Amino acid sequence: MAGAAPPIPDFDPGVPLSGPDHSRALGALLGAGTGYLARFDDTRFFAPQGTAWSPAIHVRHLRKTTQPFTLALGLPRWPLALCFGRGSGVSRSYEAIRETYRATLAGGLQAGLFTPRPEATPVVPALRRQEIMAGWAAATVAVQHALTRWSEAALDRYRLPHSVLGSLTVQEMASFTVYHTSHHLRRIAERAGG
Repeated sequence: MAGAAPPIPDFDPGVPLSGPDHSRALGALLGAGTGYLARFDDTRFFAPQGTAWSPAIHVRHLRKTTQPFTLALGLPRWPLALCFGRGSGVSRSYEAIRETYRATLAGGLQAGLFTPRPEATPVVPALRRQEIMAGWAAATVAVQHALTRWSEAALDRYRLPHSVLGSLTVQEMASFTVYHTSHHLRRIAERAGG
């Protein structure tokens, strides 16, 4: 039907089971999110969605939450084990991490320290938008590449702290990162009406 709004993307990452699966899912979400957000003009990209964040703030939040994971993936393994302990060698599934996060959201979780700082209206919105999108892309691609340097055994063996979900294996943190990205892209699309 001419003039009908395109369907709302579901940003479904599937069910990643391994490091390569998580890497592919992040790449697919980055591509789908970038394509979807290209539909927004600059005004709509920076405008709050009702009382909720603007798409720009969602994307800034995704970069801000992804960057620490990238840094952790690049550290030598022994400091991770020393600081955060070792896992049992078995990680919870993507679905289990997703449901734990959903339950935490239902309990009133807020972004806290990961809320992007307020910004003035950009003087050149198109340029600031490019910077925001490039920052998210760079953080996502960095995680994708870093995951390729981890064996499946290491992903399940080493742990990292999560600010609200507690101690997670690196594999679980990858699952969280995939679901968290999907979650925020879905919120943007739902609030935009497609």
